[in-house]
Amino acid sequence: MRIRTDGDYAYREDAIERAADFYDCNKTKAVVSACEDVPRLVAAARQVLERDDLTHEQRQEIAETLSTRVTSFEVEKNVTVERE
Repeated sequence: MRIRTDGDYAYREDAIERAADFYDCNKTKAVVSACEDVPRLVAAARQVLERDDLTHEQRQEIAETLSTRVTSFEVEKNVTVERE
């Protein structure tokens, strides 16, 4: 597999190098590691945001903290009123 890093895709080189620095490995292993980690991290973030012991404000703060340029988390607050 080849990843274009020329022209409009030059930012990818920086992202891959940051991943390699983070994982302390070569670029190929860094890309694979990130691909394995991201789905698990997103699932864990969703699980945290669904906890019942957090206030809406805490959920919003966590969502903002965990959001990135590519992946964003949003929290909605639903209120239901029933009348008889």
